[in-house]
Amino acid sequence: MGVDARAGSQQENQISILQSQAKQNYIETADNILTWQAEEGGWPKNVDTKNTAYADDVKKLHSTFDNGATVGEMRFLAKAFAETGDKRYKQAFLRGFDYILKAQYPCGGWPQSWPTKKDYTRHITFNDNVMVNVMRLLRDFSNLSDEKFIDKKRQAAGREAFAKGIDCILKCQIRVDGKLTVWCAQHDERDYSPQPGRSYELVSLSGAESAGILKLLMSIKAPRPGVVEAIEGGVRWYDEAKIVGIREVKIEGDKKIIEDANAPVIWARFYEIGTNRPIFAGRDGEKKYRLEEIEAERRNAYAWYGEWGKGVLEEYGKLKQKVNSKEFRIEKLELTANCRLRIKRQRMEERGQCSRLR
Repeated sequence: MGVDARAGSQQENQISILQSQAKQNYIETADNILTWQAEEGGWPKNVDTKNTAYADDVKKLHSTFDNGATVGEMRFLAKAFAETGDKRYKQAFLRGFDYILKAQYPCGGWPQSWPTKKDYTRHITFNDNVMVNVMRLLRDFSNLSDEKFIDKKRQAAGREAFAKGIDCILKCQIRVDGKLTVWCAQHDERDYSPQPGRSYELVSLSGAESAGILKLLMSIKAPRPGVVEAIEGGVRWYDEAKIVGIREVKIEGDKKIIEDANAPVIWARFYEIGTNRPIFAGRDGEKKYRLEEIEAERRNAYAWYGEWGKGVLEEYGKLKQKVNSKEFRIEKLELTANCRLRIKRQRMEERGQCSRLR
């Protein structure tokens, strides 16, 4: 019994040491992240905010949502606060939360960075899941039961911002010949029209970014009819746009497209609106229909093909199994409402009062 007790005590000590080390690692990383927070409340991109501390003038830092910036730091700080209870992490998170709310356009979308510039980064940005990442964070932290971390007022503002974001997504979805398809990587913040990004990112239907948008929409627990319609249209497009019989390979460091009947289904990064043909471009911005027609640098340093639609179709299959009955209820409620309106019209027409409903 004594030996077992000592062994148990040693094990408990080892666990305690590991927990202490993990906590210390959280503190060191979180402290580094604090130093990188810009004056407006966000974080810069393409820098190691976790493993190095920033020691220069904070005014030189520029906040952005690109490449996972700001959202990634905020999620880590939330975990650090939960682990340590250090209020500095909470306050930095709340500054970031307020920054997200300020950065939202009246239309409901978010730019790549804020304050905005006059270039493509001012557009509503779906590229690299910018808007999707921001909206998922808002939803996660605007529905917490623990008000000690984020107050009711901010939670309400976050829920409202998320709802406006969904409205914006629905308005940006591109129709072709009257049918809902998917989204461009950027959209105009005033009229929701698709917009180009960098020179090689043309106006198009995005096979990459649209996947994240649809997964977000499919994660809504009680989708309204407009959201269901958007999902159905987007999933239909992914099914129609899938590419079979080819494979992307690298031969002597250069990307090549070869025929392969056994290749998995893939999707192009960009599709021409109206034709659904895959399109490509180099730094000259000239539209091409074959990957080998653009320069080697852009051909090999950018993701032109991927399995983005696979996750969409799989998620949709799971969704259909879960919510068939819910979809029926939505349709039934819409029908019931329409029936009630028609019955009311008929009764009022009989009384000569139909004009009141018009």
